[in-house]
Amino acid sequence: MGRPRGFDSTDVLNAARDAFWARGYEATSTRDLVKATGLTQPSLYNAFGDKRTLFLRVLDHYLNQTLRERIAQHESAATPGAALTEFFADVVQRSLDDKAQRGCLMVNSVLEAAPGDSALRDAITEELTRIRDFFLRSIDAGQRTGEMRADIDAGQAADHLLALLLGLRVIARVHPVRDWLVGAVSPALSHLGLRPLSLD
Repeated sequence: MGRPRGFDSTDVLNAARDAFWARGYEATSTRDLVKATGLTQPSLYNAFGDKRTLFLRVLDHYLNQTLRERIAQHESAATPGAALTEFFADVVQRSLDDKAQRGCLMVNSVLEAAPGDSALRDAITEELTRIRDFFLRSIDAGQRTGEMRADIDAGQAADHLLALLLGLRVIARVHPVRDWLVGAVSPALSHLGLRPLSLD
């Protein structure tokens, strides 16, 4: 029997998230989603739409609980430089703690998005822009206060940090080694005029 109609949407999204996270979007079947959520296929799709629509809702739900929440937390740091340093320290530590090496659902989706899947690509692009904007705000603020170098282009530096973030999460899935991850972040922070990363 499927779950009663009064199911908890958060529980269903969490269950679907774990299914997509474990297998990837393409490899996750409707049967997998039905088994994970406890809903029948008609109930699942009536409530959440088709597989793509469900995945987009799962991705939005996941990002609300992870990156968006952490960006908001780090932006309250004492200085813009601390916001960036703490953000990347958090990314590295979470990558090292990810014993199942599942990686970041959003970054995994970046790698899997088909060229013709405009809905998924648009959703991911919007999120990447949101992250880049956080980097840019922090760099702009740090340059104004003198905490970061004023002789670098803030937009290019934000692009660099975004590429670094994506690269970190990809590397961590196959080779989650502390020295590699810290070694990738430290030069980027130094380029901004900040201290190298330390997890101690």
